[in-house]
Amino acid sequence: MNALDDSAFDMVVVARTRGAAEIELIDLESVSGLSLPRWQPGAHIDVLLPDGDSRQYSLCGISDSNTWRIGVLREPDGRGGSLWVHDSLVVGATVRVAGPRNHFEFVPERGTRYLFIAGGIGITPISAMVASAAAVGVDFRLEYAGRSRSTMALVDELLEKFPNNVTIHAADEGDRLDLSGLFTDLPPFTTTYCCGPSRLIEAVEIAATGRQLKIERFEPKDMGEPMLAEPFEVELAFSGLELTVPPERSILDVVEEAGVLVLSSCREGTCGTCEVRVMDGEIDHRDSILTPDEQAANDVMYVCVSRSAGPKLTLEL
Repeated sequence: MNALDDSAFDMVVVARTRGAAEIELIDLESVSGLSLPRWQPGAHIDVLLPDGDSRQYSLCGISDSNTWRIGVLREPDGRGGSLWVHDSLVVGATVRVAGPRNHFEFVPERGTRYLFIAGGIGITPISAMVASAAAVGVDFRLEYAGRSRSTMALVDELLEKFPNNVTIHAADEGDRLDLSGLFTDLPPFTTTYCCGPSRLIEAVEIAATGRQLKIERFEPKDMGEPMLAEPFEVELAFSGLELTVPPERSILDVVEEAGVLVLSSCREGTCGTCEVRVMDGEIDHRDSILTPDEQAANDVMYVCVSRSAGPKLTLEL
């Protein structure tokens, strides 16, 4: 079971809109009627499921509204969370959420050019970034790819609001996204934000080599085998415990078994909830969040997936 923090609260579904084929846009408001926390584009919330597990969904829409909107793709072959959302979160239903959290934050800076690339349901965080960029008046463009317009949420809204900044690449119309050409012609000092399926992100990473790129993954990267195949020790500096982590278990599992609370959610290195500061030791980063520079700093890790690259780690727990 995942551990949500004490800021979790109840929300009520106030509206549902069909965003596209198999995508529902769900509007939530606080049950108590209190103002909602502010959030920056790129943020997500944790939605608690009946079995105690949780799922992460990006916020889209307007960040200063008292209504939060999430877009959820129905995934019959997924882990079951999206099916529950589609089938159970009808208007009037209540749901417990936590957050917002943000490891994909976008704060537009005047004088900076931005390129947004979205694939499929990855448009949900990107749409909020586009709206923020337009509000500030910075130079931006959005390249939005999908199988067909009928499967792509928010297409009409984006084209209506930003007709000169948005290009739709629908595969069934023969308009595929040419990443090589896109980055060849990209003006210098352009920052790119990308969210979508793994195959799109991997292609963008190759095409954008040497460019300023920020990505968010909905699926964990394939990390291969850990750097260390043997057990390692974890010292919890605040708790005074020293624990052994075997190869087949995560640091999070071992720490929780010892009775130490660590907030967690996805357990696959994509949400960032279980971030822990590292006081000593070398980290084998196995998350899908940190940039190479952030990994090289060797000061934080996500204990649901990341491990030790040496015999011992000392954590701020």
